[in-house]
Amino acid sequence: MIAPPETIRTSHARVSCDGTGPGVPAQLGHPRVFLQIDEHGYIDCGYCDRRFVLIGGPADGADQDKLPDIPSGASV
Repeated sequence: MIAPPETIRTSHARVSCDGTGPGVPAQLGHPRVFLQIDEHGYIDCGYCDRRFVLIGGPADGADQDKLPDIPSGASV
C-alpha cells in the first residue's frame, strides 16, 4: 500500500473536498464533493486521494500506509 498524499484529521463524519488548500489555488483543484466517513473511520477523495480520518475513530492513530483505499465520489 502507498500512503495517501495528504491526511486530514476531522471531528465531523461528513466532509467536503475540492482539492485546494494552503498553497493550492482554486484553478488547480477539482469539483467539490461531499464525503461520508463510515465504520472504517476514514474516507479517501476519489479525485485527489486526500484522506479524511475521523478523530477518535478506528483509523485515528493507525498506520495510514497499511490501510486500504476507500475512495468515494460525490454523495447526496
